[in-house]
Amino acid sequence: MSGAADTNAGTAPRTPVLEVRGAALQRGDRELWSGLDLTVEPGEFLAVLGPSGSGKTTLLRSILGLQPLSSGEIRVAGGAVRKGNRRIGYVPQQRSLAPDTSMRARDLVALGVQGSRFGFPVPHRGDRAKVDRLLESVGAAHFADRRVGLLSGGEQQRLRVGQALADEPVLLLCDEPLSNLDLANQVAVTDIIDRQRRERDAAVLFVTHDINPILGRVDRILYIAGGRFALGTPEEVLQTRVLTELYGTPVFVLRAGDRLVVVGVPDAEPHHDHDHEGAA
Repeated sequence: MSGAADTNAGTAPRTPVLEVRGAALQRGDRELWSGLDLTVEPGEFLAVLGPSGSGKTTLLRSILGLQPLSSGEIRVAGGAVRKGNRRIGYVPQQRSLAPDTSMRARDLVALGVQGSRFGFPVPHRGDRAKVDRLLESVGAAHFADRRVGLLSGGEQQRLRVGQALADEPVLLLCDEPLSNLDLANQVAVTDIIDRQRRERDAAVLFVTHDINPILGRVDRILYIAGGRFALGTPEEVLQTRVLTELYGTPVFVLRAGDRLVVVGVPDAEPHHDHDHEGAA
């Protein structure tokens, strides 16, 4: 037998990594956003942009099962949202550990390997080899036995990525992981996350205030502002017309060499930390 059945053999559609349907979120009596429909496929890199207070981190918390939606539904790899989902990896914003922290770099990554077990984490056979592989994958093998408090911010952030990858997640949630890092470390951490996406076919949701360090890797952008959102490719979303409609006031997207700059973003939203002029 020939025809469409043969042509489509072995090409059955894969289950989306993330499905958001009719989602709405409120903080107190203020609606952050509503009517969000989003499907993220394996291997897709989605940037989430917008001012502080717009609900970017709250969206990640909802996906992690830590913040209930006001309405709608979220599914991860075909299953309902739940706390402690090992199919999700989470990379937080970089915050320096105290210099007197006695834990070694490998101990921090080991928490990701052993942390999903009930009770006090007891090393199992094969754990050390797995930790070594994770350290190697994030370029941290050469400082594996150094105390984490003595490492640079970029080195500490590599370890947090290693932790997030411990269970080989299908979805990697990154909550401003480049904040407080210099340009060289921004590039290094972005390279590590993007390589894991390509090699493991994991999807990435990357919350950021500055699109420029990741612009060449992004498939789509979810831009949230003023209780509304725009979703599309970078070329579709990062336009003067689109952002002006989103904010309800004139906003301009300019190119400066290979960088994009958004000018005129209002400071009306609570906890907004954009200047009137800044990188998107």
